[in-house]
Amino acid sequence: MTAYNGYVTEETIEGAEDGPLAGRTVAVKDNISTEGVRTTCGSAMLSDYVPPYDATVVERLKDAGATIPGKTNMDEFGMGTTTETSAFGPVENPVAEGRVPGGSSGGSAAVVAAGDADLALGSDTGGSIRCPAAFCGVVGIKPTYGLVSRYGLVAYANSLEQIGPIAPTVEDAAELLDVIAGPDEHDATTQEAPEADGSYAAAADGDVDGLSIGVPTELLDGADDAVVETFWDAMADLEAQGASYHEVDLPSVEHAVEAYYVIAMSEASSNLARFDGVRYGLSGSEASGGSGDEQRESAGESGGYDGNWNESFANAREEGFGEEVKRRILLGTYALSAGYHDKYYKKAQDARAWVKQDFDEALDDADVLASPTMPVPPMQRGESLDDPLTMYLADANTTPVNLANLPAISVPAGETGDGLPVGLQLVGPAFGEREIIRAGSALA
Repeated sequence: MTAYNGYVTEETIEGAEDGPLAGRTVAVKDNISTEGVRTTCGSAMLSDYVPPYDATVVERLKDAGATIPGKTNMDEFGMGTTTETSAFGPVENPVAEGRVPGGSSGGSAAVVAAGDADLALGSDTGGSIRCPAAFCGVVGIKPTYGLVSRYGLVAYANSLEQIGPIAPTVEDAAELLDVIAGPDEHDATTQEAPEADGSYAAAADGDVDGLSIGVPTELLDGADDAVVETFWDAMADLEAQGASYHEVDLPSVEHAVEAYYVIAMSEASSNLARFDGVRYGLSGSEASGGSGDEQRESAGESGGYDGNWNESFANAREEGFGEEVKRRILLGTYALSAGYHDKYYKKAQDARAWVKQDFDEALDDADVLASPTMPVPPMQRGESLDDPLTMYLADANTTPVNLANLPAISVPAGETGDGLPVGLQLVGPAFGEREIIRAGSALA
């Protein structure tokens, strides 16, 4: 294991001899299925799970000649902003000692930042690619919903999450996106992107002359002063290269974080119901320390749980899930329960439609939108573990993009006076990856 704990499993998966990624290593987040190599989702619940198949993105990596050096550490089931909730220990930020690397794809960003992998795949449900990219000083792309197959991604919140690239430069990230993007017969939500000239990598030409950038003032309010200062320095750099910017309003983002967490936790409650100790995860008797023989004896002649189901189910989930996952399952179950569905879940979906409408209107008058990726620099390790609300609010700038199903990129904007990385987020229209890649490549 690397000193900063970036990998859960270091096991090499060889790709084809030739291809656009031949000779390059691509680390894979540990919630993406790899045939014959364990996939834990950072959870004790799946500590010994070995998938029988590859995710579509893994098949495409191998066909492109990439070598996968291992599976990267992550917040348990993707639930976190700091990569401190993993059952396999927290990840250190290799470029900011004592600080978190961001989450939930913290391991993927860390191995790229440390130079232990050329590229990496992460997944982004509410910022889980862009946050660690910003905190580790690398590039991360959250694609448009439906551009990249989710087949083989262990589900957290199906309507929000996307697999995407993390890389040292925008061009490198775009090259990886070229490999993994495109329709997949195994994922009915995927679709063909509108025709465009050239690859995503070809769009990384750094030409921002005439580019119109909208700056949502709401995504600057409340941000750390050093982050805001660094953001405006990066905007001045883009302006010097021929871009222009103007302020835009996104009033709905005031409610985006709360809407996001109601929807994400509700979907998590449903998705994680399968981890019951029978279909997936620890068996109830394993969790409570019993032997397999004891479990079979307690099951009775019928082969079922014969009245012990609730106890076994509770044992499996108590021992298999960490505190943050339990918190989100409980809140999500509550939001979906009889009498509260309309009060919480339906209102959150209404807010989601409002967020999407606001973004679409803002992008009618701008080519891309820009904001700090994260409103704060990388936090000290342990700082937010006892205050989950602080951690949730740190996602204020990233979660609205997932609600709107739009593409976004985080590129390094510079550093604070203390030398801490700051990311700049660029948001584009649906399937506007080339626009954000072109804009981002002017900085990285």
